[in-house]
Amino acid sequence: MEQDLRGFIERVKSQIPSEVIHVQEEIDPKYEISTLIMELEKARRNPLTIFDNIKGHDISVVANVLAPRERLALALEVAPHELAAEYSKRINQRIDPVEVDEASFRENVLIGSEADLSKLPILTHFPIDAGPYITAGLVIAKDPETGVETAGYHRMQLKGKDKLGISLHSRQRLWEYFRRSEELGKSLEAAVVLGIHPNISMGSMALVPYHLGKYAAMGGLFGAPLKVARCQTVDLMVPAFAEIVIEGEIVAGERESEGPFAEFTNYACYRSTENVFRVKAIQYRTKPLFQDITPGMSSEHITIVAVQREGDVLNALNRTLPNVKNVHAPVSACGLFHCYISLKKIAEGQAQQAIFTAFSVDHNLKMVVVVDEDVDVFDERQVLWAMATRLQADRGVTIVPQHMGMGCTLDPSSDELSRTSKMGIDATKPLSGFAPTVEMSAEVQQQIRRFMGSFGL
Repeated sequence: MEQDLRGFIERVKSQIPSEVIHVQEEIDPKYEISTLIMELEKARRNPLTIFDNIKGHDISVVANVLAPRERLALALEVAPHELAAEYSKRINQRIDPVEVDEASFRENVLIGSEADLSKLPILTHFPIDAGPYITAGLVIAKDPETGVETAGYHRMQLKGKDKLGISLHSRQRLWEYFRRSEELGKSLEAAVVLGIHPNISMGSMALVPYHLGKYAAMGGLFGAPLKVARCQTVDLMVPAFAEIVIEGEIVAGERESEGPFAEFTNYACYRSTENVFRVKAIQYRTKPLFQDITPGMSSEHITIVAVQREGDVLNALNRTLPNVKNVHAPVSACGLFHCYISLKKIAEGQAQQAIFTAFSVDHNLKMVVVVDEDVDVFDERQVLWAMATRLQADRGVTIVPQHMGMGCTLDPSSDELSRTSKMGIDATKPLSGFAPTVEMSAEVQQQIRRFMGSFGL
């Protein structure tokens, strides 16, 4: 399997040519690209879109690389309905990375005063945004205590030719690594990687123990070691086939206003840790692809988070429950706040067990709905139907009060400490004595499908 973005784009072109679009007309990096992507979103279309003529720049922009589940499934070479299960399996099949001497991003090197961020087509996405933002920058850093690497997405506001504002509000690995470094009186070396294969993006989302790095998880998704190469000015390894690498450091003792920014909740977010990233070098491939993730409530912003959530919840459920069929984190809940679980219930109480298992995996979850195996959790109409016809609220709803439930820092409904109440819903039938479901004859269904096929229906 290829490990570069260009190879993946070629695979999409060869297998689903209609899903790759080149825009040759000049387009403004301020608002126009994100507006086009969101208009396509309204039409339920998510083509991988390459903008070849960016006003004021000679670098192409690629958007919607991660948008539909089908494209992420193509990256893993599995069917779309197998995506979460395959992700949950492979993410634990860790394969250590290998260092290579040749790296695509070394074709052009700008160091020190030559490193100028204005040369990159950094987009301004929405009028609410504080300015241009790098949204598809995978930030690489190492734990100053253990040397274990991490990789994660963080919004980065353009502040100057060699300065970016960065928020670590997720309070996860990068925030902790910076905290440890700052306690030592040191800035944290970091690299921002743009233009990468979707498996690298998905691997970066994995929940792995703090003593383990993310690169081996990415190798598990590829089924082969991730190829990495050394940076020029910081002591870090980065994916060798990246399009662009920005090297620098998150500065200790320095804070500066950052935001607001259009977050995945479709609300403006003013919360920020107000950190500062100073650039030391920029390396890039010849004619690089500048990758952008459209923020706001876009499929690309949400789907990759949803797949990771599904995989991690599925892994946890499979350790404690038999007969779990599927897990879905719907786009309607920003891929983060709601989770639907289908299972074949063989004992009363298993739905409750599934609910609290899911809550224990991710504090961001606000609602978990458990349904029977006959309900397709990827079809929200079926989930709502199960809730309407199999749920009695006084028996099937469990509330976790707000002061007991940690939530998401970006949830506008959470309190000032990011606490949220949680709700578990058991929308499963009792094991006996319930009304039978209306079903068609399987034999007649098969016959009618053949009839429809003969007429191209």
